[in-house]
Amino acid sequence: MSYIHHCYHIIFSTKNREPMIHKSFQPDLYSYIGGIIRDKKGALIKIGGIEDHIHILAKLHQSQAVADTIRDIKSGSSRWVNEHHKCNGHFTWQKKYGSFTVSQSGIPEVVKYIHNQEAHHRIESFQDEFRGFIKRHGFEVDEKYMWE
Repeated sequence: MSYIHHCYHIIFSTKNREPMIHKSFQPDLYSYIGGIIRDKKGALIKIGGIEDHIHILAKLHQSQAVADTIRDIKSGSSRWVNEHHKCNGHFTWQKKYGSFTVSQSGIPEVVKYIHNQEAHHRIESFQDEFRGFIKRHGFEVDEKYMWE
């Protein structure tokens, strides 16, 4: 038997960071995204965000490529928002995203972080938050391409 633990903290924004994720449909959107993850043999641990971005903490199945799962989450959820007319205008996610591995011992801290998004963003913008994640994980921040 193989023992595999693939837990990811996934972060992405609406296109141009438009505040399109209204509280009125956040629970349904989050539930829909959870269904996409389950359909791909994964497990949603925590999901949250504010009007312009989302954080997902999920265990993804080893048979699924992370990039493919994120593509399916983004395309499926944006299609759902548009088909159900959940917001004014055309809803879409930004092209880029962040995906960071999380150890079993780190899960409670990430759950708490996602749970406190509203309070966190009273102090820090999404852009500054995302830059911080990029730097903490050893990447160079490239403003030219980061916000596509």
